[in-house]
Amino acid sequence: QVQLKESGGGLVQAGGSLRLSCAASGRITISYVMGWFRQPPGKEREFVAAIRWSSGTTYYADSMRGRFTISRNNAENTVYLQMDSLKPEDTAVYYCTAKYGSTWYTQYTQWPYWGQGTQVTVSA
Repeated sequence: QVQLKESGGGLVQAGGSLRLSCAASGRITISYVMGWFRQPPGKEREFVAAIRWSSGTTYYADSMRGRFTISRNNAENTVYLQMDSLKPEDTAVYYCTAKYGSTWYTQYTQWPYWGQGTQVTVSA
């Protein structure tokens, strides 16, 4: 089993920044790929970014590329999501997720392990 715990959410003004953290424990190895999704109020969960533990290769949703940066610290089993130039439409619950293997998917149903989420609210 893999356990994921997000932190770092909060309230920020438009144009500001936040850094989310995801601490992974359990049977997580470098053979996993990690991801971030978000779920805005009243909407479906959507893909944000992914990163391979082994190589650090990253992938972003088009709307987040350039503003969001995913990274990892292998020694601490922690994945980060740096969010800059935040907009009110970035308001959502942000979830950390993991799956075995090197393939990532933009569909949330393809990811088996999830954290409980952290709320990010961006005020205008």
